Amino acid sequence: MLVGKSYVIRTYGCQMNEHDSERISGLLEADGMWRVDDEAQADVIVLNTCCIRENADNKLYGALGNLKALKQANPDLQIAVGGCLAQKDRDLIRERAAHVDVVFGTHNVDRAGELLSHAADHGPIVEILEATSRADGEAFPSALPTRREVDHAGWVTVQIGCDNTCAFCIVPAVRGPEISRPFGELVAEVEDLARDGVSEITLLGQNVNSYGRDLALAKRAEPGADDHHWCGHRWLEDRRARPLFADLLRATGAVEGVNRVRFTSPHPKDMRSETFEAMADVPEVCEHLHFPLQSGSDRVLAAMHRGYTAERYLEKLREARAAIPDLAVSTDVIVGFPSETEDDFERTLEVAAEAEFDSAFTFVFSPREGTEAAQMEADFVDHSVAVERYERLRVVIERSSRASNESRIGLTEEVVVEGPSKKDPAVLTGRTRRNTLVHFLSPTPLRAGTYALVEVESAGMNHMSGRLVDVTLPARRRMRIPVTAL
Repeated sequence: MLVGKSYVIRTYGCQMNEHDSERISGLLEADGMWRVDDEAQADVIVLNTCCIRENADNKLYGALGNLKALKQANPDLQIAVGGCLAQKDRDLIRERAAHVDVVFGTHNVDRAGELLSHAADHGPIVEILEATSRADGEAFPSALPTRREVDHAGWVTVQIGCDNTCAFCIVPAVRGPEISRPFGELVAEVEDLARDGVSEITLLGQNVNSYGRDLALAKRAEPGADDHHWCGHRWLEDRRARPLFADLLRATGAVEGVNRVRFTSPHPKDMRSETFEAMADVPEVCEHLHFPLQSGSDRVLAAMHRGYTAERYLEKLREARAAIPDLAVSTDVIVGFPSETEDDFERTLEVAAEAEFDSAFTFVFSPREGTEAAQMEADFVDHSVAVERYERLRVVIERSSRASNESRIGLTEEVVVEGPSKKDPAVLTGRTRRNTLVHFLSPTPLRAGTYALVEVESAGMNHMSGRLVDVTLPARRRMRIPVTAL
């Protein structure tokens, strides 16, 4: 039994993992547990892992090494490891850290509480399921209770898995093939979140803009009376086997109480004109597009299996900016992919300069076991060369980022208050529709989730600063009611 026990959950990785952790927390609290911040005070410690980056392994096993002393001092302490790295490493985790009680993967998040109870009664357990081993509806944790970390913002998982074969990416191996959730189920979840005080929705998927293609294909082949539930009413007028993401943006923005809609992460090869049209037409969809480039070299893009050229990427970027006024664009770039030459890297610098990204996540390539790129050892780029290239790219990105923020000086931006600044609690931090942080002072306290207007007075590379002009929408209050399973 878990009733009356305390827990800590530590999350590594992307927003999908953060969302899974909210579900795990909700499950544990529904079983009668309560959350603490100090691992030394916890009866259960859950590590929800990522395996995208090379140092993810080091972080996990380093954390498990630190927890060994706690386990020795308190043999009743339970340690659970879940997420992508657990899906990949499986039994290896307990081989390297025998003090772990439970190992579960990405497809059985709903079993976290049951596995902990089983381990308490019968000893350590490893349960890793494949995506194909469960019915489609069971593959999603959507029906599970949730303990959201932020009252005003909510994540909605629209699909799991990925059908792409990017040479550097482990996601298809640990998350499985693309499976989309029914359209009506997603809209109903957004409506529930809005009734619960959520005003900002982020749609999540490994390849979010291909959402619904599998549903449309299936329903086109076998139509039924409930097609509107699976694919939405707009699809009934055009029954092509196409992605439904643009339709979903429109439906999400139309939900009463939703003020902002974001999404991540799309794939450039699957980005369609109707998505840009929906972003432009729906006022609730924010003027921000995360558009992963990865490389500006056509040769490297082909080796990565990205499915587009640099020029095709820039064409779609130009189309997006033409359709959506005031659009901010962020990206991902990998430096030093196997066989990348100086000429290849120069192409990346050229594309980055032309794209004028507002921000970017840049990485030095690190091989992930189980990916095609990890087998390209003969073509690995010397680490010192990759680091030097990374620094040169950083200069280009920082220049465009700073210029973009400085161009906002004198403008009045709508921000959603996120809370006090980490550096100065007297200063509030808000986020614009274009996904930029803004620091400002307020004569009165403002709760997270408050919408306000701030005039930008100064700008740096990663943030802006300004003065409060007006509060346009106070945060809606939400009362947390603990739910305990009987």
